[in-house]
Amino acid sequence: MNKIKTGDQVRIIAGKDKGKEGKVLAVKDGKVLVEGANMVTKHAKPSAANQQGGIMQKEAFLDASNVMYLHKGQATRIGFKIDGDKKVRVAKATGDVID
Repeated sequence: MNKIKTGDQVRIIAGKDKGKEGKVLAVKDGKVLVEGANMVTKHAKPSAANQQGGIMQKEAFLDASNVMYLHKGQATRIGFKIDGDKKVRVAKATGDVID
């Protein structure tokens, strides 16, 4: 079970975008795609989907260890707890159940 999930609000704690905050767009193999962060330049050939082609800016994946979950605007680590028969995520800073 991953600690960071799609739709979570996170803060980047390392790298060129340190301090930026954004929403997680995707999670894949221990990496996360954060909205508006880690922008890279891609050169695209014209195709049926992209008639124009050209140079585009898009987000690139960054390691999940370089982001921290934001709970009520505060960066916190995430733990797990068994709540009845469900495993839930818990914010370490406040002890609140996240989902």
